[in-house]
Amino acid sequence: MKHLTGLLLALVLCVFGGEAFAQISDVNSAINKAGRQRMLSQRMAKVYFQIGQQVEVERSKKALDASVALFDRQLVELKNYSPTPEIRETYQKLEKSWIAYKDLLLGSMPAKENGSKVLAFSEEVLALAQQGTVQLEKYAGSNAGRLVNISGRQRMLSQRMAKFYLALAWSVGNDSSASDLDKAQKEFAAAHKELAAAPVNTAKIQESLELVNQQWFFFQTALGQKAGPDKRPQTAVATTSERILEEMDAVVGLYEKLPK
Repeated sequence: MKHLTGLLLALVLCVFGGEAFAQISDVNSAINKAGRQRMLSQRMAKVYFQIGQQVEVERSKKALDASVALFDRQLVELKNYSPTPEIRETYQKLEKSWIAYKDLLLGSMPAKENGSKVLAFSEEVLALAQQGTVQLEKYAGSNAGRLVNISGRQRMLSQRMAKFYLALAWSVGNDSSASDLDKAQKEFAAAHKELAAAPVNTAKIQESLELVNQQWFFFQTALGQKAGPDKRPQTAVATTSERILEEMDAVVGLYEKLPK
């Protein structure tokens, strides 16, 4: 069991870097981790749908287990850090929703009949994670905190788009899934323009945002393909969503390090 846990932590470190496991040191760090919870809420549903459709199965199983472990850890850290009673209450509510979501994700092998429930729980957990992130940004009251929030939300949107695409491919999406996917694409594009124009951007941030822009092109192309029985379009969405997530996570880390 210890060996398995070590492997999962190593997997998460490969995607998110060592800062994912550093204790919360300041409010920008808290905003980053709070925002990462939003992303994980969507990523877990995405990889659940991938496993159910036999897409990148082994990699998806590892990603699911690693994401659950990271969500658990960060939730404890955010609860302990909570600087106001209101923020702590938000994370107590999130914990209750998370318990039910986690039971559904890990209670049995991914099954189509549970797909709509996973989709619904991913939305519920996302809403509370978003609430906590916004509260922390407001508490910070700084431009750096705002940029950490916006860039962190891009991570979430990368996984949200893939989630809706794969839900529709598996026929477990709801009536709004197609429009939600379109909305997420527009929100990502608009936020990327805002980040690229931020006056505080360093040369390294600009370079990293350009790498994101390159991955965004490939991701949009994958999302534009019609899902088919050969699973190649679904696989393309799965892999490109992970690449853009990795690049976007690096950008968030750079914004987190800006002066408060």
